[in-house]
Amino acid sequence: MRALEKLGLFKQQVTLLNPEPLGLRINVFIQVSLEKQVEDALLRFEQAISERPEVMECYLMTGDADYLLRVVMPDMQTLERFIVDHLTKIPGISNIRSSFALKQVRYKTALPLPSSGLTLADPDDVATDWR
Repeated sequence: MRALEKLGLFKQQVTLLNPEPLGLRINVFIQVSLEKQVEDALLRFEQAISERPEVMECYLMTGDADYLLRVVMPDMQTLERFIVDHLTKIPGISNIRSSFALKQVRYKTALPLPSSGLTLADPDDVATDWR
């Protein structure tokens, strides 16, 4: 671990909490499509989503939807309020589709590092805007 730290590979250190005892029982995956995939629309959406604490992950995607969000919620009423009061208010959204996780089969945060040692990427090829 110290060697990884010296190489500057730590993004941050956190403690992972169990969401269920905290009342966060619902994992929802939300696909969002935008009217236009232009830079200002993408940035506006990303800024708005970055301010929402219930959004655990947000990915810019290829395929049918422009973004995939993972949000955690205590109940359906809170999800409805999030969608109606926040998500639908973001300018430029054309479609919202939600899917509920029935069961978490696997969740991990450890990266699949090779057991034979690390080979670091060229720093010029690595994105530095970790979010």
